[in-house]
Amino acid sequence: MGAFGWPHLLIILAVILLLFGAAKLPALAKSLGQSARVFKGEMKAMKNDDDADASTTNPAAPATSVADPAATTRDVDPGQPPRSA
Repeated sequence: MGAFGWPHLLIILAVILLLFGAAKLPALAKSLGQSARVFKGEMKAMKNDDDADASTTNPAAPATSVADPAATTRDVDPGQPPRSA
């Protein structure tokens, strides 16, 4: 089973039971399940977005972007400090 055996899992379960109490465990499990479901959905959406972006990008022409249009090489004089926006 890996690093944890059944005695270790029983001790962890007992500690969780002592920390949260028997009354709060169902609500804790429900919120944990909802969080996992939301996380899984967001990961799937991000993967779908990445796949859609990869299919629309032309692999023959590399994508280039200029973060600051004022700092392009034709506008910059080596003897002058860069302009601020």
